Amino acid sequence: MGTIADDYRIAVDGFARRLAAVGDRWHLPTPCSEWDVRALVAHVLDEQLWIPPLMAGETIAKVGDRFSGDMIGEHAMASWTAATAAAERGASADGLGQRIVHLSMSDTPADSYLREVTTDTVIHTWDLARALGVDDTLDPALVAKALAQLEPVAEAWRAGGVLGARVEVPDDAGTQDRLLALTGRRP
Repeated sequence: MGTIADDYRIAVDGFARRLAAVGDRWHLPTPCSEWDVRALVAHVLDEQLWIPPLMAGETIAKVGDRFSGDMIGEHAMASWTAATAAAERGASADGLGQRIVHLSMSDTPADSYLREVTTDTVIHTWDLARALGVDDTLDPALVAKALAQLEPVAEAWRAGGVLGARVEVPDDAGTQDRLLALTGRRP
């Protein structure tokens, strides 16, 4: 079984494969109704950019507007690769389990924070794949971990507006379909 840093790398690699397929289709709608492909990619990229300073102990206030504006730029893959390489270095540094990140909602163990970002990346990989009409099959191990992480907090996140209404799926639905349904997506 891999570490959270290993899971993070698998998740960002999966997103990168779908990102490579975007081409000029930045304005396609996504399953996240408020976002087109560009806005979805910007959101996921933004999450990666925050990892290094937060893992280094910076606060939200100290980071400030460092990542405001168009962080995708003209070369989305280069921006993605640079951001995730820096994030991976921060995530794989020694002592991940002992570090605390200072999030807006609370101080959080760094490994829990990285698990949340990994889970969000996995879910948005499906969103991007669906928008582009490419393979939307997610890594089964990551899907199982994401489902295990989200099930206990889903209703609180839903109440906070982070997740859509749960979608009903058959009792025998696979893990990926159950994860997607939990987040308000129609598998």
